Amino acid sequence: MEYSINKGIGRPAEFKGLKSQYLFIFAGGLLSVFVVFVIMYMVGIPQTVCIGFGGTAAGTLVWATFHLNGKYGEFGLMKLQAIRNHPKYIINRRRIGNLFLRKRKEARP
Repeated sequence: MEYSINKGIGRPAEFKGLKSQYLFIFAGGLLSVFVVFVIMYMVGIPQTVCIGFGGTAAGTLVWATFHLNGKYGEFGLMKLQAIRNHPKYIINRRRIGNLFLRKRKEARP
């Protein structure tokens, strides 16, 4: 089986419908699930529990990644993060009268 990463000029990397940032989430998530699986196995947790955890976690990760990709699109997660970084409201402690006054230009000597 051969899987190709389709990337045209000026287009984001895409693999099986996943676009750019979701590829990193997908790959990093699968790698971390594998590392946790190996650590659990090395500690001595029964093999069936390790395999059950690995399969469930990997399946959930695959579903969540494709769900986010479909819901938010290519730049959706960055837009959500930008919205979270905006302040909910701006506090201005100046008097209302001073807000509408124009600043006077200082005369140059």
